[in-house]
Amino acid sequence: MPDYLATGQLPDEYQQLAKTVRDFAHSVVAPVAAEHDANHTFPYKVVAGMAEMGLFGLPFPEEYGGMGGDYFALCLALEELGKVDQSVAITLEAGVSLGAMPIYRFGNEAQKQEWLPQLTSGKALAAFGLTEPGGGSDAGGTKTTAKLDSGQWIINGSKQFITNSGTDITKLVTVTAVTGTREGGKKEISSILVPTDTPGFTAEPAYNKVGWNASDTHPLSFDDVRVPEENLLGERGRGYANFLRILDEGRIAIAALSVGAAQGCVDESVKYAKEREAFGHPIGHNQAIAFKIARMEARAHVARTAYYDAAALMLAGKPFKKQAAIAKLCASEAAMDNARDATQIFGGYGYMNEYPVARHYRDSKILEIGEGTTEVQLMLIAREVGL
Repeated sequence: MPDYLATGQLPDEYQQLAKTVRDFAHSVVAPVAAEHDANHTFPYKVVAGMAEMGLFGLPFPEEYGGMGGDYFALCLALEELGKVDQSVAITLEAGVSLGAMPIYRFGNEAQKQEWLPQLTSGKALAAFGLTEPGGGSDAGGTKTTAKLDSGQWIINGSKQFITNSGTDITKLVTVTAVTGTREGGKKEISSILVPTDTPGFTAEPAYNKVGWNASDTHPLSFDDVRVPEENLLGERGRGYANFLRILDEGRIAIAALSVGAAQGCVDESVKYAKEREAFGHPIGHNQAIAFKIARMEARAHVARTAYYDAAALMLAGKPFKKQAAIAKLCASEAAMDNARDATQIFGGYGYMNEYPVARHYRDSKILEIGEGTTEVQLMLIAREVGL
């Protein structure tokens, strides 16, 4: 295990990255976060700024336009962004972990050369088309179909809750589809690359969400969408298994984002508790407030340690499924609990959308749902311990 897990001291290059993203988050992201949230608008200028910093290329090799970093570097960036605006953080997370990573992990060289430079530069976004209207957590119940006809896949079906799928810079969606039947009658599920300008592909009107209002999320429909046979991503019939691997990795990234949200609530609460006076002294002098913030800090610390551990195992090439599930479980619950406590500390002001804690309160709930619900994480952990 890396030394920083034992000492808590990150290597210099990680510290510098975190500081750079932290400065960007406070100087560029935070000032416009409330406006984009209120107007439900995608923050194109902020995304362009992240692209210029190379954040979309963090974990990819330089040969594909990446920064030559690793997945832990991505997680650190997500944590810093998550402190001030979860919508911006999830845009980066989905663009890298769910958009570009499947191509890097499972694509052939031609696919990597065609798509990765666009995606790692941040000039284009890709989406991850897995969830379906009747599926939810039952991703294996895919109903979207893809049939081969004269060297082309003909895709029909629909997807829902797909992040980064309808922006002006979205160029690609990777779609899981049933491509046949295995022995015993089980579905053969494969993944296929679908450029968004393909006839028959439609990003339906965006959702009206509780939170993550500056994040782009759409249902998708596929009506006789035709793409070349060579757009198959990875081995035929391995689409579902490959996407599960992507989700395992993505849970570490979501845990990092969640830790950022949890820590952001701590930071805002500490500042407010020092400034807000009641009955003649700052409210932070009251044990009821101080102890609440202490518990919030403890939650963020424990969740951070959990995602550090999962990331270290992943980078070391060791099994990490259980640790990723634990990290996602602990961190998402920490974010939601801290958002609830922060709102209580702020009192009436905490219920006003102009305050970051109100936005965290609305945003954090999806962290317990997306990329595997709390119940799915508990199921995975139970399986990994032999139950």
